[in-house]
Amino acid sequence: MADHYETLGVSREASLEEIKKSYRKLARQLHPDVNPSEEAAERFKDVTHAYDVLSDPEQRQRYDMGGGQAGGMGGFGDIFETFFGGGGFGGASRGPRSRHERGEDALIRVDVKLEEVVFGVQREVSINTAVLCGTCEGSGCQPGTHPVNCDVCRGQGQVQREVRSLFGNVVTMHPCGSCQGYGSVIETPCTQCAGKGRVRERRSLKVDIPSGIDTGTRMQMRGGGEVGPFGGPNGDLFIEFRVEHDDTFSRDGNDLLSTIKVSMTDAILGTEVELDSLDGKVSVEIPAGTQPGDLISIKGRGIQGLRTNTRGDLKIAMQVVTPTKLSGKERALIEQLAQLRSDDAPHFGEFKQSFFGKLRDRFFG
Repeated sequence: MADHYETLGVSREASLEEIKKSYRKLARQLHPDVNPSEEAAERFKDVTHAYDVLSDPEQRQRYDMGGGQAGGMGGFGDIFETFFGGGGFGGASRGPRSRHERGEDALIRVDVKLEEVVFGVQREVSINTAVLCGTCEGSGCQPGTHPVNCDVCRGQGQVQREVRSLFGNVVTMHPCGSCQGYGSVIETPCTQCAGKGRVRERRSLKVDIPSGIDTGTRMQMRGGGEVGPFGGPNGDLFIEFRVEHDDTFSRDGNDLLSTIKVSMTDAILGTEVELDSLDGKVSVEIPAGTQPGDLISIKGRGIQGLRTNTRGDLKIAMQVVTPTKLSGKERALIEQLAQLRSDDAPHFGEFKQSFFGKLRDRFFG
């Protein structure tokens, strides 16, 4: 069998573009519609087979390594396709395939603050994606030009191939190698998009971030992804969120958790304070006799749920601070209080749990 490179008239170092160019030139000369001779028909089959092998990187590599009939009937899959695929046995042609394909989906990750999770927020995000080429408006052609019918397949997008087999001669339909099955050729590609009908561009879009999201939550925006080749429909955009760490508040589901440092005297006497929460001022009443680890729950000041209109609670644990340095007057007053109280001396009590275990159970138990 003739060498595939010799059949196409190219060197072994020929690029894919050189191979394609040579095939198109030979196919125009040898196609049965142009040259009905038997010799031309045989050469056309050889040229097409050589192109099928050398235009595929894997098959070309196997062929260069001595694979012989690379790309031929090398396995059951090839035999099956030869006999039954692509309109075999004179089956109906599928016609040229469309250049318009759906664009790829896109994924971006967005960091949000915990305060933005409480009610949700609208944010403007930036994404580097494929958009419709403004020069050719998706056609892929230089303005003023248009695709022309492929002169190899005559606009059908497919060519017939006759294969000798144990069952006789079988005629199958295969995508045209000259136009890649489109049925037309863009002879003057758009210089802006290199004939693809789309270009890459950074664009901004507004995103309504719902309340209640958490790290790992994904939101799908249909049609927000990349535009397809030659103006095909857009893919989808997926936005994955990451909630940033907050130094004051953490969350448990839709509840917000925090702590308050309370002085010893406020814990004894009780007091009311106004503090800044994630969504404004909140009034906290600390009852007299507050103990370390006591929990105060404020209804409806947590996070609004992702799929509900109700809010969680704000849960605050008391951290009673014992002074480490006292003035002389302060020490005298404390000693006087100790005499008045006449409490029992320190002693071992029943072991239940540590302060931190108690606090954990109050928060999460």
